[in-house]
Amino acid sequence: MVEPRRLLMIFFLSTLLIAYSNANVEEIQKDTEEGDEEGKVGGQKAQGVTYDARSLIINGKRELLFSGAIHYPRSTPDMWPDLIKKAKQGGINTIETYVFWNGHEPVEGQYNFEGEFDLVKFIKLIHEHKLYAVVRVGPFIQAEWNHGGLPYWLREVPDIIFRSDNEPFKKHMKRFVTMIVDKLKQEKLFAPQGGPIILAQIENEYNTIQRAFREKGDSYVQWAGKLALSLNANVPWIMCKQRDAPDPVINTCNGRHCGDTFYGPNKRNKPALWTENWTAQYRVFGDPPSQRSAEDLAYSVARFFSKNGSMVNYYMYYGGTNFGRTSASFTTTRYYDEAPLDEFGLQREPKWGHLKDVHRALSLCKRALFWGVPTTLKLGPDQQAIVWQQPGTSACAAFLANNNTRLAQHVNFRGQDIRLPARSISVLPDCKTVVFNTQLVTTQHNSRNFVRSEIANKNFNWEMYREVPPVGLGFKFDVPRELFHLTKDTTDYAWYTTSLKLGRRDLPMKKNVSPVLRVASLGHGIHAYVNGEYAGSAHGSKVEKSFVFQRAVSLKEGENHIALLGYLVGLPDSGAYMEKRFAGPRSITILGLNTGTLDISQNGWGHQVGIDGEKKKLFTEEGSKSVQWTKPDQGGPLTWYKGYFDAPEGDNPVAIVMTGMGKGMVWINGRSIGRYWNNYLSPLKKPTQSEYHIPRAYLKPKNLIVLLEEEEGNPKDVHIVTVNTDTICSAVSEIHPPSPRLIETKMYSPTQSE
Repeated sequence: MVEPRRLLMIFFLSTLLIAYSNANVEEIQKDTEEGDEEGKVGGQKAQGVTYDARSLIINGKRELLFSGAIHYPRSTPDMWPDLIKKAKQGGINTIETYVFWNGHEPVEGQYNFEGEFDLVKFIKLIHEHKLYAVVRVGPFIQAEWNHGGLPYWLREVPDIIFRSDNEPFKKHMKRFVTMIVDKLKQEKLFAPQGGPIILAQIENEYNTIQRAFREKGDSYVQWAGKLALSLNANVPWIMCKQRDAPDPVINTCNGRHCGDTFYGPNKRNKPALWTENWTAQYRVFGDPPSQRSAEDLAYSVARFFSKNGSMVNYYMYYGGTNFGRTSASFTTTRYYDEAPLDEFGLQREPKWGHLKDVHRALSLCKRALFWGVPTTLKLGPDQQAIVWQQPGTSACAAFLANNNTRLAQHVNFRGQDIRLPARSISVLPDCKTVVFNTQLVTTQHNSRNFVRSEIANKNFNWEMYREVPPVGLGFKFDVPRELFHLTKDTTDYAWYTTSLKLGRRDLPMKKNVSPVLRVASLGHGIHAYVNGEYAGSAHGSKVEKSFVFQRAVSLKEGENHIALLGYLVGLPDSGAYMEKRFAGPRSITILGLNTGTLDISQNGWGHQVGIDGEKKKLFTEEGSKSVQWTKPDQGGPLTWYKGYFDAPEGDNPVAIVMTGMGKGMVWINGRSIGRYWNNYLSPLKKPTQSEYHIPRAYLKPKNLIVLLEEEEGNPKDVHIVTVNTDTICSAVSEIHPPSPRLIETKMYSPTQSE
């Protein structure tokens, strides 16, 4: 909350700052209102998108592009209008999205463009809000999305090698990309057709693996570029992080500080575009919180535009949720929650507001940036000015940078003494008036609150049903089958069973000595049962998928049954030769027997894809009637929990807090909201994620909730909350420039001939 006295002080200081700024507003306005149409090039009314070394030219006009990444399947269609609206209010004029192949073609030849995968509807909403769109077709996207967006069935195409000059892969890639572009063209969604799409991307960060394929990597890049151009979308195509992007495809930058790290366009006639400015860092289970400050983001943007950049895309502007099983290996269900719009679509302040201010400040510089000539001046040991001056006019914009990371500095610029905070850039759109500094935040701060819902938690009574490990499964092979191939991305789970007979002399004679079951696995995790008793679990990590399970077990004379439940936490999403990644048990032995170590890897193994509760669809109303539910006990592995709750009060976003649970999945009214993993603690000894988003669109007046708990969690403390950002505060001082949003002037760029 903001105290009344502080509010009065803020108002007083803001009034002084506005008055100071307005002293030069008339001169800025006079300089920038010369010319007919903003950014117009060549005096001609053109339709379509071209480019030169300075910028994209859209329908005959230059544009500074402030783009925000919003991925349509990471939210629900009812959320899209509000997300796009809030992005526009934040100074975003372009929305970027990937296209998700495995969402659109989960089964070869069977397409899905419904619900959250309604790409056309999403692009049309962008158009309705009068924003541009960037469509990153890929079709490999990475994006911490399951299998990098490639459908699982692609792995089983004979002789295929992903993302290489490989005929089977190129055949399917060409077919899908052509289908997507044709679909968008049929809806007239490309800019030359009057639609919003101004850029399209083929492939994605291929330079990182190109050398693994040698000459077939080089030829693949050329082929992909030619494929894109052959589709006649009539907008420029881009390749991010691709030094050898073939003409006229534009190579772009991804990273946190492309103003300093980008090696530049690979041809002089291409503009400098930034396709991924990472607003934070995605997390995997086991990670601590990740942060990136609003100040650092604003600095990076001002730096890039001061050095000839003309487009930035925030990755992500809205992070969203990896519903169901859509997240890549070990990636959390929550995605880029530290973005300007958080997982729930709420504004994160000061990030959202501070970026809005930098967009406004840079827009005030348009004329000088588009038509000026840059000059770099050294103002001190770590201080410099980049000045854009249009010859023969008063149009001038300056970017004063202090790259000292510890100390503020005073510099003299054109007779003015200007204070530059540590590691900051001040923006002067008339080379006189500081309207923005990247380090000085004038927007408010807020804090997110999770409020326990009285209505939803009123009658939260749980029932349970426990899975029984199978014995003697059919579908037998000498050795355990590889887990990706076995499950085919239809489930996270597969059972492996075997039996062995032991004699009295095989077993340890001492009472305090037990045999040990050892399972060496390629990933991702297992739960082990011996003679129907739970023996424990083990798993790998994002960094090291392989692991070894070792536990003392109780074996008996006669027949012994071993059941291993192998599980996955998403498919890989990056790297070369993805089609050759493997998971599941590779070596299974029993140690500590009197007769020595017994290797049972080739003992003959039965297999079952999925668990019984999935097959019976216990997470649905109808499926839940197929078993007998009982009152919950103290919890245990492989247990289903069922309950009902009323829709929470109000219209704020909704989440479930998974206190007391281990690992598993949550369904609301039959729809999975994703994997939870509360007992995989970060180095801070806390879960990486505790709250899980329940979209309002999933809710009814009375709601069925089903949990699959793999380990030994108990749902007695699980509860429903609503989410708000009602706690706010703000502070400014006499050294803060006023918000650029307070400068009410329409900025024009003059007509130019080129």
